[in-house]
Amino acid sequence: MQAYPHQYRVQALAESEGDVRLAGAGLPPLASAPPPEFGGPGDRWSPETLLAAAVADCFVLTFRAIARASKFAWTSLDCEVEGVLDQVDGSTRFTAFTLTVALAADRSAAAGPDLDREAQKARRLLQKAEHSCLITQSLRADTHLDISIDLNP
Repeated sequence: MQAYPHQYRVQALAESEGDVRLAGAGLPPLASAPPPEFGGPGDRWSPETLLAAAVADCFVLTFRAIARASKFAWTSLDCEVEGVLDQVDGSTRFTAFTLTVALAADRSAAAGPDLDREAQKARRLLQKAEHSCLITQSLRADTHLDISIDLNP
């Protein structure tokens, strides 16, 4: 890993009408538009959906790193994020993000207390990922984590 601080540069290119073209060095371009709630077409990424995606992506990547460091083997992680945009004190902002996660890990050989310990470890690692995600730590909105663990998929 590189020393801090890290800098990330992107560019948004737009004309008076149409999509906004997002670009970054070495990255594929991405078209964005307002979401339907703000009169957009609803078939493009928007700043709102990109932010929710950043929360989900950061959570998964953070969990991956934490699980690797903890030597916790897992097979899949599904993370769905719902962001709530609301009016607060005359300003529109995200007030909450709910992360609904489903973790699967093959523990078919484990039983009883061993399986309970594995489930507890998985829950702790998921909670640690929630508290360590740099995106949610950078936002003012509250976050809530709903966990589902399947140790015998």
